[in-house]
Amino acid sequence: MVRHASHGDIGSRLSGRLPDLPLTADGQAQAQALARGIAAEAPDAVQSSPVLRAQQTAAAIANACGLHVETVDALQELDFGDWTGREFKALDGDPEWEFWNTHRSQASAPSGESMKAAQDRAYAHFRAVAEDFRGKTLVMVTHCDIVRALVAAILGLTLDNLLRFDVDPASVTRVEAGEWGARLTGLNERFA
Repeated sequence: MVRHASHGDIGSRLSGRLPDLPLTADGQAQAQALARGIAAEAPDAVQSSPVLRAQQTAAAIANACGLHVETVDALQELDFGDWTGREFKALDGDPEWEFWNTHRSQASAPSGESMKAAQDRAYAHFRAVAEDFRGKTLVMVTHCDIVRALVAAILGLTLDNLLRFDVDPASVTRVEAGEWGARLTGLNERFA
């Protein structure tokens, strides 16, 4: 699993599913470093969230690997509803935002998606591709909360603990899967 590279809103605004948010120059450099590192491992396929920043990151990887990008809705960013596009400093102190960040297993974004719903759709896809790509390597380019949700599902963690580990831009989280289940083999690895 790969979190997309940096865009202009990282750390300042909750971008969510905003459509036209491209990678910054630094993000493009991160994507190229990521692509070189991943290409050395010769993956068999590249899938991506439909969001532009993920698509651009996936395209860099796919180009370096001689592959094409398959767009997969299950890898889509969480729908943050009314919070989409809001600055983090404006959300600080909002009781709903505080509840969201401490009780993700119970909370939903206002007019948006619950963390559990996002986890369910992403994990269902993960299980399906684990079967389809048996013995192969698949790169899935997605978003921070989706990577966190998948790690939580694989490790059996409650969604309330998602903020206890980092998933940085342009980072790789590695998972092995088989009939026996799945296990985490790397978290938040960087090539740059």
